Amino acid sequence: MPSQALLPVLLLCALLLQAQAGHRSHSRKRMQRSKSCNKSFNIDQCTHHCSYFQKCQENETCCATLCGNICLNIF
Repeated sequence: MPSQALLPVLLLCALLLQAQAGHRSHSRKRMQRSKSCNKSFNIDQCTHHCSYFQKCQENETCCATLCGNICLNIF
């Protein structure tokens, strides 16, 4: 890789690290809701994926499971 391309790549890496750290304020909210994630789930629910941008319905929360982040019923 030429030395001229090294600086933009390093700058891009630094910006990506800063962007990832910007969502830490939301982690506290997720920690409070994690008690409802201890429930067992059906393998059919693995099709209802969620993330920070893909929200769940009002009575569901986004939980980390073996098949990825899925929406699980709170109640």
